[in-house]
Amino acid sequence: MLNAREFSHRLLQEVITPASTVIDATAGNGHDTLFLARLAPAGRVYAFDIQAAAIEQTRQRLARHALAWPTEPAAPVTLIHDSHARLDRHLPADEAVCAAIFNLGYLPGSDKSVITQGESTWRAVESIQARLRPGGRIAIVAYHGHDGGADEMALLQRRLAALDARQWQVLQYQFINQPNCPPVCFGISKKAPERG
Repeated sequence: MLNAREFSHRLLQEVITPASTVIDATAGNGHDTLFLARLAPAGRVYAFDIQAAAIEQTRQRLARHALAWPTEPAAPVTLIHDSHARLDRHLPADEAVCAAIFNLGYLPGSDKSVITQGESTWRAVESIQARLRPGGRIAIVAYHGHDGGADEMALLQRRLAALDARQWQVLQYQFINQPNCPPVCFGISKKAPERG
């Protein structure tokens, strides 16, 4: 069976096309940014992180994989050193999004006191929902075994469960018999408007 990260990728692979606009809301070490860039080579990828080290690690990962950065104005990846909660400041007002991914927690190998926060994560989710195309998806992998992680996950569970089922499909995917707080993947899909 797929782990939470693998499952998040599967959810997005099913909807991303080569010309899609996609968001990595937590660039981290750049693994998801690279994954998105490969799926949408003719589209746009926006990658956010509040830590300069994460932006630099992502830039280096992209460079190692020969993706243009930032030599061309149409480069497929835009790295943004800012909170995902402020993504509307960085995307064109009319930019529709096909998919987005979050990996919540802290940057591996860095200061574990710098973590994602429930309220700012939720602001980012709401901003992406407002831009999401019908059929588009958001994948959120919540690592919750650290201080503050359980609070963020509980907030997401409450608010995601309250989304209108006429507009959104929401699932929760998690191994339940593994030790050490295995991560949870939340999948959010925007339904197409009903006809008639």
